[in-house]
Amino acid sequence: MTFWKRPFDLILAVLLGLLFLPGIAMIAGWMALRRDLPVFYVSERMKSPDQPFPLVKLRTMRNPRPGEPNGGVSGGDKSHRITPLGRFLRRFRLDEVPQLWNVLRGDMSFVGPRPPLRRYTEMFPEIYRKVLKARPGITGLASIIFHRHEAWLLEQARTPEETESIYINRCIPRKARLDTMYVVKRSIWLDIYIMYLTAAKIIPLPGRRARRMRRH
Repeated sequence: MTFWKRPFDLILAVLLGLLFLPGIAMIAGWMALRRDLPVFYVSERMKSPDQPFPLVKLRTMRNPRPGEPNGGVSGGDKSHRITPLGRFLRRFRLDEVPQLWNVLRGDMSFVGPRPPLRRYTEMFPEIYRKVLKARPGITGLASIIFHRHEAWLLEQARTPEETESIYINRCIPRKARLDTMYVVKRSIWLDIYIMYLTAAKIIPLPGRRARRMRRH
């Protein structure tokens, strides 16, 4: 049973929202002063195989030029579009703070599978029927175990076609196995542990596994 999950998400989202709101306001103000607009990036994601929602992030890439490919996941073919501020935000995962709004709305949880694009749920309905039995999350088991390797794989791509091929053939199957494992074993203690390891990637926290998170 996961009756605890929604109250846990709401309380933590409110507390973290109050903590991060001044910083997000400063970043948004800085981007507005530099006319680096829009401040937020909104992308359609799926919280079930047939139910989309608007995922909100701080924008970390410049807008695509006319005719420039912009579909699918981000790989090496899009790395030239990442702004200097965007690299800083991604390094500390600050670009994902606005997803607290998605948590408050009930679109997402703090811990769960990362919400996929519609195109992938339509390509792999059987996979995502299993994965999305859990509410999508800001972080998750696949995020802490496979995220850096996934980023390394995608960085090798030089065209949208290469990015798509790598993601479909090498990323989706591995992430799905980990996310399905989470669906089966989820508990409040597992969620807290995953959140702790996620934080350990950014700030120094005690524990052998936490130290490994910082190294890898």
